[in-house]
Amino acid sequence: MEPAAADAVRAYAARTRADADRFASALEDIAANGLPAVKECTPWEELREAHLARLAAQRPAVS
Repeated sequence: MEPAAADAVRAYAARTRADADRFASALEDIAANGLPAVKECTPWEELREAHLARLAAQRPAVS
């Protein structure tokens, strides 16, 4: 494997490991404390709209 390809695979593995660690941490928190109250949560529609707005801001407008 070329050195650049090996570096890319290592970087992907590190990102995947970090994502798995965050997910495991969230599950452990739920196991220890239960789910948060509904009134403390952000509706998924608001999260979706915020994410779409961030994506739109990253992409230049097409005329």
